Parts: sequence; C-alpha cells; structure tokens
Amino acid sequence: MAAVLAARPAVASHLAAGWLWELLRYRPERIAVIAPTARRARRDFRVHFGVLHRVDIRVISGIPVTSFARTTLDLAATLSPPSLAGVLERSEERGLFDLTAVEDAQRRYAHHPGAGPLRQALSIYRDDPRVLRSRLEKRFLELVREFGLPEPAMNYNVAGFELDAYWERERFAVELDVFETHGTRIAFERDRVRADDLLALGVEMIRVTGPRLRREPAAVMRRLAEHLARRRRERS
Repeated sequence: MAAVLAARPAVASHLAAGWLWELLRYRPERIAVIAPTARRARRDFRVHFGVLHRVDIRVISGIPVTSFARTTLDLAATLSPPSLAGVLERSEERGLFDLTAVEDAQRRYAHHPGAGPLRQALSIYRDDPRVLRSRLEKRFLELVREFGLPEPAMNYNVAGFELDAYWERERFAVELDVFETHGTRIAFERDRVRADDLLALGVEMIRVTGPRLRREPAAVMRRLAEHLARRRRERS
C-alpha cells in the first residue's frame, strides 16, 4: 500500500500483484506498481508506466491491484515458462482461472511483452480440433512408426476395456487423452478405477495428452521406448 500511495495514482502489479492474488509461493523482494504517467524513480519499489483499462483494476485487502487477467499477462513477461505454467495451475486450484478474461486482456494490450509467452502457455487450455481423438490416434501412430517403435494394436479390447494403443507382448497400453472427453469429475474417477483394474490384470498404462504430443513428440516417444524396453525385461 505504501508503494501504491507513493506513486499514486498507481496499482500494485507484476510479482506484487501475483503475491496478492496468491499465485506465487514466495513474496517478491521488490514491490512493483503501474502508474499512468512518469514518476520519480524509487530504490525500494519499481514503477512501470502504463494506462490501464478500468476492468483491469481490482482491490485486494484495500490495496489497488491489477486484475487477475492483467496480472497473468504481466507475469508472463517476467517468469520462465515452467513458472508461468505453475501460476496458471495455481489459478485453477484457487478458482480464479478465466480463459476468456485472459484472452480479452491480451487483445486490450496486444503489444505487451507477455502476450507471446502467455499465448503459448494457454495453448493447453484451448479447445483445438487438431486433438480430436481420430486425428490424435493417427498422429500417435505416425510418430511410433517414425521413431521405429513396435507398432501397437489400436482400439484393442482387453477384458472388456478398450485401449487406445496396446502392445500385447509387453502388456502395456497408452491412453490418448483429449480433455473434451475426459473433463468431468465422473470421468476423472472412472478413468482412475479403469487404470487400477487394468493393473490388476497385469496391464500397465500411461496417459499422453494431445497438447503434450504436439509440444514434445520426441520426448514422448523416447519415454515410450523406455517403458516398452522395461516391460520386456520384466516379462522375460
């Protein structure tokens, strides 16, 4: 509050706002604020200059602060990709995450340095026709062949369970996850019971999401090769 008052009219921003929104695990060493016009430099806090839309200003514990959406945009220009992903995850856990609001903020501040990193981080939250199951299965099979791995049986039935990809020799399966078909609490619980039932039958299963397969196909295939090799050793 002292920093906000010293630079008034100003609002807490960046890491300070992330702390107030409880998106960060550690309190920032230096407070940051946003003011609409130039202010005298201060050693104990940093002033960013920018004109905020009214919708991007909130009050937390009596302290004017950037909105969740604007805070996320500012943090995207400051944090590493893994740290930004952690911020988004915590915002989901706290019930703050609002994809529409964040995308609206991106449009309002189209030239913000955090726009690009945030757009990349939000890719896993957007519905994407490229990850529809049929296309995801096709892409997965293409990668298996490209990396020279044993070809699995696709949509294979084991004891009444349909498996997206199954290696019979290794008794190993891959479930290709699409959020649109697994996004409910009931589906979440059902999938865990299914995995447990399969393990009781001696079938080990991992899950691969569409966004992960697009983002790091080589890493997914390397890990899959390791799993298959391990299962062959265990069953020999």
